[in-house]
Amino acid sequence: MLNEQRIILMTRLASYEKGEGRRNVKIGNYFRSDYIAIQILKSVVSATLVFGIVFAMYVLYDFEAFMQDLYKIDLFVFARNVVTYYAAFVLGYGILTYIVGTWRYAKAKKSLKSYYHNLKKLGAMYNEQK
Repeated sequence: MLNEQRIILMTRLASYEKGEGRRNVKIGNYFRSDYIAIQILKSVVSATLVFGIVFAMYVLYDFEAFMQDLYKIDLFVFARNVVTYYAAFVLGYGILTYIVGTWRYAKAKKSLKSYYHNLKKLGAMYNEQK
């Protein structure tokens, strides 16, 4: 005979595994510090690429004026300003990534805890029937 509660629980678990569960299991396989470190590393690489593209667009926007002003400006001050902006951009993006990564990890662990609890509950339902 079919147990309606067991079928509902199995359907809920299967739905979780197909959707949100895939991503959460991948996140749950990491230690917290490892997951956050990987996310920050990826964000630093992407922030560097984005900063390089934006800086190139800034220079190429009015390249003629930039080349004329190149001989008038102090290159060390210009380079220091560019490095300062780069460091601020990457640091800000890294902090934002840390916050989002910590939140995602906590959310995934909480969701997986509920999932494993429901799996134990389903196992208990099967053991009751025997």
